[in-house]
Amino acid sequence: MLKKLLKIVAITLVVLLLAAIAIPYFFKDKIIARVKTELNKRLTAQVDFKDVDISLLRRFPRLAVGLEDLRVTGTGEFAADTLLAVKQIDVALNLMSVIKGDKMDIYNIALSQPRIHAIVHKNGAANWNITKPDTTQANPADTSKTRFALSLQQYKIEDAYISYDDQQGNMQLIVEGLTHKGKGDFTQDQFTLETNTTADGITFRYGLIPYLSKVKTKLDAAIQIDNTTSTYTLKDSKAAINNLELALQGFFKLVNDSTYGMDLSLKAPSTNFKDILSLVPAVYKTDFDKIKTSGTAAFSGFVKGNYSPKQLPAFGLDLQVKDGFFQYPDLPKPVKNIQIAMKVSNPDGIPDHTIVDMSSGHLEMDNTPLDLRALVKTPVSDLYVDAAAKGKLDLSKITQFVKLENGTALTGLLDADITAKGNMSAIEKQQYDRFYAAGTLQLSNMLYKSKDYPDGVKINNLSLQFNPKNVTVKDLNGHYLGTNFSANGEVNNLLAYTLKNAPLDGKLNFRADEINLNKWMGTAATPASGTAANSAAAKKDSAAAMPFAVPANLNVALLANVDKIHYDKADLSNLSGNLLVKDETVTMQQLKANGLQGTLEINGSYSTKASKINPDINMAYNVQNLDVQQTFNTFNTVQLLMPIGKFLSGKINSQFAVHGKLGRDMMPELKTLTGEGNLLLVQGFLKQFAPVDQLASTLNIAQLKDLSLRDIKNYFAFENGRVKVNPFKVVVNGVRMDIAGSHGFDQSLDYTLQLALPRSMMGAAGNNLVNNLVSQAQNKGIPVKVGDSIHLQVLMAGNITKPALKTDLRESANNLKAQATELVKNKIDTIKNTVRDSINQIKNNAVNNLKNELKNQLTGKKDSANTGGKPLENIGKQAGESVKNTLNGLFRKKNNTDTTKH
Repeated sequence: MLKKLLKIVAITLVVLLLAAIAIPYFFKDKIIARVKTELNKRLTAQVDFKDVDISLLRRFPRLAVGLEDLRVTGTGEFAADTLLAVKQIDVALNLMSVIKGDKMDIYNIALSQPRIHAIVHKNGAANWNITKPDTTQANPADTSKTRFALSLQQYKIEDAYISYDDQQGNMQLIVEGLTHKGKGDFTQDQFTLETNTTADGITFRYGLIPYLSKVKTKLDAAIQIDNTTSTYTLKDSKAAINNLELALQGFFKLVNDSTYGMDLSLKAPSTNFKDILSLVPAVYKTDFDKIKTSGTAAFSGFVKGNYSPKQLPAFGLDLQVKDGFFQYPDLPKPVKNIQIAMKVSNPDGIPDHTIVDMSSGHLEMDNTPLDLRALVKTPVSDLYVDAAAKGKLDLSKITQFVKLENGTALTGLLDADITAKGNMSAIEKQQYDRFYAAGTLQLSNMLYKSKDYPDGVKINNLSLQFNPKNVTVKDLNGHYLGTNFSANGEVNNLLAYTLKNAPLDGKLNFRADEINLNKWMGTAATPASGTAANSAAAKKDSAAAMPFAVPANLNVALLANVDKIHYDKADLSNLSGNLLVKDETVTMQQLKANGLQGTLEINGSYSTKASKINPDINMAYNVQNLDVQQTFNTFNTVQLLMPIGKFLSGKINSQFAVHGKLGRDMMPELKTLTGEGNLLLVQGFLKQFAPVDQLASTLNIAQLKDLSLRDIKNYFAFENGRVKVNPFKVVVNGVRMDIAGSHGFDQSLDYTLQLALPRSMMGAAGNNLVNNLVSQAQNKGIPVKVGDSIHLQVLMAGNITKPALKTDLRESANNLKAQATELVKNKIDTIKNTVRDSINQIKNNAVNNLKNELKNQLTGKKDSANTGGKPLENIGKQAGESVKNTLNGLFRKKNNTDTTKH
């Protein structure tokens, strides 16, 4: 009995196990179809995922469905932006609800490594507005239409990255390493959601001011949820930002689809200055737990009101520090007498009513004071500022107060005394008497080194003079990556750039002795060694490479002069021209340089506005007297456009324009290139060029090898990976060639050559063919004549290294045929004319004879010449003899007598 029972249990377990394995596959297609249907029904964005993983064991007794590699990409103006990318979404479903197929009940949701990129453009458009419009209008939502029902008990988000870039509001929030989980009964109208949140780093910027920089954050919150009123209430929630603990309370309410109501407050329970000090990244990063501190601090804030696309809530922030002091135990000197009083207030949510008031900011380093104060009002309508900064600082002594990152070195002297007061409108209207600005900033002998700048940045001298109109850059000179540089000029809107993030407007004259752009742009050549380590490093560097991104908030005109410049394989000298950096684009105007034994002029643009990964280029080149071999070996683009350059020596002139995109490695993406231009080979020598060498061998004409060329000009255009060459003429060694066709960036050939070839150069086979054609024509009585040149057509295919040629001598035969046809036509015309003349003569004779005969008959006279008495018959015989004699004369036939007929 026991044995049978165990057997039954074993069989049952096996059946259940097999069912657990098999059942998911029965419903996989159904679930995938449901998921895609729901997504497409609700979203306007492009949604894709790699696969669906279904298991009954992972969440037993519930059915686990995993959506792998989900991506949600925007459309329209956000077509190039990925809103959401998730490695895996794991959902636990009620198995019976799946089997029945009516509705699928969801219990648990887990997101692994989600990446969220939320963007608001300057026009206010947001990339997360991807849901289709509600066509039910005022009618309540029909929940029966959805195939999913939410019976959620818990959820979890692991290792998330969130980026919020509000270009309209000029703010940015980045959250790294976010883990969040919540637990509660979502089936209830009212319940408590227990949440735990941690983040490895939070960065927040408003304008140009970074309020938070990669701060560690923790939040434990019990949220009371009331679904009947869409209200979420925080009670006794605790948060921590680095070392600063905060108490949070208040509520958040969903008013409608676009409006949120809130009344939240935060306060730091502790008054320890060290907690506030932890918000300074450079201090918190190294040995923060060992720092000695003293002093008091207070920190509090609030947010109250509604948030919507057209409205902000009221907010406030208050920070007070008194008698702050800190010192690392292993550093000789402290930073002391730290006093900060700062308030940020907005009473009604209107952005223009925001006031930032730092009434005092003071600290002392080695008894050297540094004082700051700033008052900012009406930031939207007419920015008002009243600010001052004064202090002297020996940068080399900073390491006596603060621990810098390993490998960091800093020296130099900073001396600043700056004051500014007034409204920005006064500067914009050039009413400089209504705006006060004065002072200087002097930086001398500064040297900065770090892991990011191992070669160091050296500023020998920086001198700025502040006045109401602008900031004058009196002198800037320094050294970077082997380049000695200097500059002077002016910056016209430093305050608007600093406080309102307006594009920095200025003009600078820049001069440098030599620049290695490979180092400046991080595109140094790959190590020559073929070791696995070097190959791996090169692959890693290539994968991590990114093009140089043009800053968005610059409007700077640069007049540049550089003695020597090196980029990729090119060495140029005496570079001069104008560069305009504006709207994420660098525009080059009459950029001239000497190089490659000639001169170059470039006009055009390089832009990362449309894409930071694939910059747009729009270039026009004018090059004169460049060495062909140096140009070919220097530029990859020339190798594609003019592959013949590998076998050509000499000088070229060229004007051409090119449009397209660059890749991550800053090299052109071939499929995007389009353009046109012309090329003049001033003088050159073509040697060992396979297509021409093969043509010379085929025709047995040695004169076509190792050609000396001069003043050959052609026009070309290129797109879709091919270069089309317009017909052009070449005359070498007495041979005329008309050439046209195209070649591909893959070096494939498709050309047609029309040759006017002297017979004296032709091989035996060619001459024999022509002679045979001449003989055949003459044997038929057609005395054709052949000129000294034969026309030959050559079709050239294959590629540069292995051409395929097809020669065609039929054109010569066609020419001979045409010549024979013309001769025959001329002969026939001659016969026609002769016969016509003879007939006219016979007609005239007959008329005269008839006249004479009538006259004789009327007068009774007889014609002694007409002994036969038959004038008409005699006229006919005369006509026949005349025609016969004419034809015999035309064809030169002999009148031999046939004696057999006598």
